[in-house]
Amino acid sequence: MTAKSAINLALGLLALLPSTAVVAQQVCLPAPRLLTVMPMGGQIGSSVEVQITGESIEDVSELLFSTPKITAKPVTGPDGKPLENKFLVAIAPDAPVGVYDARVISRLGISSARAFSTSHLPEQTREKANISVETAMKLPVNSICNATMTKRAVDYYYFSGVKGQRIAVDCAAVGIDSKLTPVVIIADAQGRDIVLNRTGGVLYFTPTADGTYLVKVHGLTFSGGPEHFYRLALVAAPGDELITRQPATPLVSSMSWPPVNLAASAQTKETEPNNQQIQAQKITLPCDIAGSFYPAADVDTYEFTAKKGEAWWVEVASERLGLNTDAFVLVQRVTKDGEKETLTDIAELNDIASPMKVSSNGYSYDGPPYNAGSPDVLGKFEIKEDGTYRLQVRDLFGGTRNEPGNVYRLIVRQAAPDFTLAAWAVHMTLRNGDRAALSKPVALRAGASMAMEVVVVRRDGFDGEIELFMEGLPSGVSTSGLKIAKGKSYGHMIISAASDAKPAHSVAKIFGRAIINGNTVTHPCRVASMEWPVRDAKQEIPSPRLMADMPVSVSDSEKAPVTIAPNENKIWEAKSGDILKIPLKLTWRDEFTGTGIGLRTYGTGFEGMKEFEIPLKSSKHEVVLDLGALKTPPGNYTIAFYGSAVSRYRYNPAAVAEAELAQKKAEEEEEALAATAKKLAEEAAKAPTDKKSEAANAAKIAAEKQKQAEAATAEAAKRMKTVSNTATPQDTVDIIVSEPIHISIKDTPTKTAAVTPKK
Repeated sequence: MTAKSAINLALGLLALLPSTAVVAQQVCLPAPRLLTVMPMGGQIGSSVEVQITGESIEDVSELLFSTPKITAKPVTGPDGKPLENKFLVAIAPDAPVGVYDARVISRLGISSARAFSTSHLPEQTREKANISVETAMKLPVNSICNATMTKRAVDYYYFSGVKGQRIAVDCAAVGIDSKLTPVVIIADAQGRDIVLNRTGGVLYFTPTADGTYLVKVHGLTFSGGPEHFYRLALVAAPGDELITRQPATPLVSSMSWPPVNLAASAQTKETEPNNQQIQAQKITLPCDIAGSFYPAADVDTYEFTAKKGEAWWVEVASERLGLNTDAFVLVQRVTKDGEKETLTDIAELNDIASPMKVSSNGYSYDGPPYNAGSPDVLGKFEIKEDGTYRLQVRDLFGGTRNEPGNVYRLIVRQAAPDFTLAAWAVHMTLRNGDRAALSKPVALRAGASMAMEVVVVRRDGFDGEIELFMEGLPSGVSTSGLKIAKGKSYGHMIISAASDAKPAHSVAKIFGRAIINGNTVTHPCRVASMEWPVRDAKQEIPSPRLMADMPVSVSDSEKAPVTIAPNENKIWEAKSGDILKIPLKLTWRDEFTGTGIGLRTYGTGFEGMKEFEIPLKSSKHEVVLDLGALKTPPGNYTIAFYGSAVSRYRYNPAAVAEAELAQKKAEEEEEALAATAKKLAEEAAKAPTDKKSEAANAAKIAAEKQKQAEAATAEAAKRMKTVSNTATPQDTVDIIVSEPIHISIKDTPTKTAAVTPKK
């Protein structure tokens, strides 16, 4: 039985077992993940004490942020020792308002990210329950409250309203990594609803009389708990102005926005009314227009003249600005016969396609759980005849919605070929039983390699090859980019940690480089990950987003279960059509299930290579590449092998030895203190009258110390049991990636037939 067959059989059987049995097998090795930071934000220029929680984050040494304007240091107790998972966060006076990524450094390296927001408003944190009108918490105007949603309840706040003075309530949740979908209600002092919002937008309200008013918050399904947090802002909103929403993390779809060198603001603004054809707003091309899908069923119409042979590219950004919209563009030619006007459709422009087929099930067996496409528009139309044309923009979701904040940016330009990139860690592709969509920090174990899928959205007809590379790696870590080939939508980045690498971390960056119109163009690559580790996507919808930066770490607390690498670090050379043999060396560190590991191949030019198997425990294996059958043309290539396997993984086995030593020490101290207490008790019983009180006091102190030692021993035994259970070998299916292999294929010289000279 092959490793792949063993995995599929195991997972197929697991799918038939009760849910309690499924946990017997892990999907992917544990990774450090930061789950909550409370409070999840603070006022600029202040310091705030935060409490963190997470999984697989033992021995936390640092709390880091994606901006140097936010720093943290451990909170210490009366004894001067750091309190577990508590930090004092300082936000610099010149820190910009925004949402940043917080991460910790722990035993296994850098953790996944959690959003941390900054504002200019005074902030508070709800400390006690406020689930009734009577226990409502005061919320001053122009302030923010950080809170965790109470499960199966409503959180109540009150504020003083002034007649005619408009206010706005903005509840940030989804955009700050929360699992909460909030429902926000403004009510009178008795709790009777006045206005409400179920869609996550801003709630505007103008009191008709002075008095006390309530803000009620609850989950759409009345869910709650530590992962359902929110930031509730109450701000003054005079006149008809729209407030600036609290900052939100970017969606993966926004990776393709903005175009390079785009101005901060549009050159032109939409002018209403422009819904009807006769109201069309006159523009000239190229153009850059700011508009809004407001009011409901809004259709914005623009008119321009164009000449035969022109080609224009249209881009609309709205969903990529973080809005729940679906832009659609219709371009029509206008012809007139007297007063009669005829419109002829020449282009309908809709969604930006995802570079890779997106998973249809929320996890990954038929595609990645990341959608880098967008309901926004990026396409072109061509002019066949001189004349007048009209372009209409509408929101396909906007038929009944009155959301003045649903804005868009419309750009019509001549071709400006370019590209944008995004990357994410490769996810499991097992069909039978895998339901995991995990947050994956780039936290490498020594000897491990990790594969990142790098996707490209091509703009305005660019179709060229893109070279991938990486900078800023920590010591002991190396990378190789498997390029995005001409006309293709994705490539790979392989990140490898040396087997002898020591703990280190740094902020790294991925780049893509291409030749466009004879010029070398280099762009940075955004990185995406899941907000939360989802173990079963049938029970919870995965929620990915773009990260603010890309920290990379390596740790030696645990090493990779297996390392696969070429036996020489060199460029392997061959001629076109040759049989190329590459010897591999394998280092096994864990036990594995099955008889071998089935591996496939990443890399342009080698996509057609069939899966091959490496027997378990083999220290060497030779891979045969038939360049003739693969039809790989001459050139330089980088490839890597990948697959999945089930290992008998032990979590933090070093902690068992430490706990055992601590337990032994505690038992010895208890034994010594017990003997001392017994001796002093006996001496107190025999002490003369004038020494009785002093001896009894000494015996009492010794007895207290013995009692404390007994408690310490019990705690050490409890700790020993916990770490022993955690370190019990557990079947764990994980992705196996080899170190990259560099190949150079030379052209085969053409043989020239011998020519017999004429006599």
